[in-house]
Amino acid sequence: MQPYRPLSPLILLGGLCLSLVGALRAEPPGPVVIVAEAREERFSEHLEALGTLRANESVVLTATVTETIRALHFDDGDRVETGQLLVELERAEEQAQLTEARATLEEARRQYRRVEELEARDKASRSLLDERRREWETARARVTAIESRLADRMIRAPFAGVLGLRDISLGDLVTPGDPLVTLDDDAVMKLEFTVPATFLAVLQPGLGITATSPAWPGETFTGEIKAVDSRIDPTTRAVRVRALLPNPGHRLKPGLLMQVEIRRPDRQALFIPEEALMPQGERQFVLRVDRTDNNKVKRQEVVIGARRPGRVEITSGLAPGDAVITHGTQKARPDQPVVIGAVDDGSRPLAQLLQTLDTDGSDG
Repeated sequence: MQPYRPLSPLILLGGLCLSLVGALRAEPPGPVVIVAEAREERFSEHLEALGTLRANESVVLTATVTETIRALHFDDGDRVETGQLLVELERAEEQAQLTEARATLEEARRQYRRVEELEARDKASRSLLDERRREWETARARVTAIESRLADRMIRAPFAGVLGLRDISLGDLVTPGDPLVTLDDDAVMKLEFTVPATFLAVLQPGLGITATSPAWPGETFTGEIKAVDSRIDPTTRAVRVRALLPNPGHRLKPGLLMQVEIRRPDRQALFIPEEALMPQGERQFVLRVDRTDNNKVKRQEVVIGARRPGRVEITSGLAPGDAVITHGTQKARPDQPVVIGAVDDGSRPLAQLLQTLDTDGSDG
């Protein structure tokens, strides 16, 4: 058995040097970062827009002839029924012409019947009977024409609704195109607004909407989409939408500004914190930490969708559970490892999480 010999100082010094070299050659642990995991969440997206109300049917009643007003059968803001007489224009001359034309028509009818009996007994020619028939038909056409001119002087409501303010009086001379009064069917209101084309897939007739107005604070009016325009504005990339709002109390008026809200059906969506986004022009990137590869950083392009306060939807580029850097992005480098100081899952305040970063205070 050989006696124990202590190691020489040179051997000890050499081993120490080799240990130091190995330590220097080892990769540094990397900067400390905070990450968050991409999570699937139940998401109810809604859109807000401004719209303008229109009456379901609206018309400005005008005269079609030049004549003076003989009688008015309405007042400001009256509600009228379909066919109700509103304005009478002077028609004495046409009434006299109608009386004359009807007398002529009756005489022409009698002459035709008399000749018809004579022709049946071969005491009148067929040509005379044809002449009397033409006279009868001409007289009948003249009566119809005069009745039409009389109808032009009797202005009636084309549909049920509410009248506007009256700006005419008895004796006024009106000409074709002069406005007499407005008529609006306000039982149901049309609400027109524009919506970004990204909502086109869910804008279908029958989709429910809600609307509010400062004119009626605290009240919500509900309706549904009736139609979507067939064209998209190439400048704004928006489409015009028309909805119908029931108006049983007649409180909504044409021209009223309404704030519209449309809700998409609930869906599952993948979300990450907005702090993780690194925009570059029109493209969006994140720094993803590959926890299966020594926490190496990967620069990943993503496609974003809807936004909610502090969070953004990812439609492409990430999978549920992927970790992305939210704080410390300025210190992290692609293809280099990092140290995950904390995972931001919403359970702790941000100030407490930031304490895990390097003491230089750079949190990216």
